[in-house]
Amino acid sequence: MKLQLKRPLCVFDIESTGTNVVTDRIVSISILKVQPDGSKEQRTWIVNPTIQIPEEVVLIHGISNEMVANQPTFKEVAHQIISLIKDADLAGYNSNKFDIPILAEELLRAEIDFDMKKRMAIDVQNIFHRMEQRTLSAAYKFYCQKELVDAHTADADTLATYEILLAQLERYPELQGDVAFLSDFSNRQKVADYAGFIAFDEKGEEIFTFGKYKGKHVLQVFKEDPGYYSWMQKADFPLYTKKILTSIKLRDVFNK
Repeated sequence: MKLQLKRPLCVFDIESTGTNVVTDRIVSISILKVQPDGSKEQRTWIVNPTIQIPEEVVLIHGISNEMVANQPTFKEVAHQIISLIKDADLAGYNSNKFDIPILAEELLRAEIDFDMKKRMAIDVQNIFHRMEQRTLSAAYKFYCQKELVDAHTADADTLATYEILLAQLERYPELQGDVAFLSDFSNRQKVADYAGFIAFDEKGEEIFTFGKYKGKHVLQVFKEDPGYYSWMQKADFPLYTKKILTSIKLRDVFNK
């Protein structure tokens, strides 16, 4: 099965100061843009996160505080990044849980609107885990019969992710090369905010997935506990989650 693209697909990978979507920052992002005709272009940015990169994280991806000291900040390159991905769907490895949420956070922090409702997302890790249960390096060896050299560098991981996706399509006849199918297949839970705090129920209505209102409809919670919206807006939640909450609240106001 070949990958069938109706619009560009941006396969991307992010290296960061840590794994907290709200408080950590991007230090490197690599994007491989694949056009429907098969042509490709790749861009990689090293950025100054404006916060310290912990030594234990430097040991993982090899990007030190000295390396980023004179690099532009994410805000300074954000328009280049959004220009590259603006007309594309997205794909990555563990991207639904980490790369997309932290990218959205950085873009919103840079005052650039970012809305996943306008695009689809393929998480290659979720396809892999549903099929084989392994890590990225093991996936690369399993599907492509290659050793992943320079793992945890954004450009190497990006190329490996794209090659794995193509190999998965060849290996599993039940997969379809259509991006919409792959996006649906690689999303384990239908979430509204990608960080997973707001999900959709079987009727397509937003519900909370955490805390005292877990499983409750967002709009119903806002009606019964009006202060909950304000608390979430002030609390340590991702900016994209807060954006989705505001859109739900405004949608209810306009529908009245």
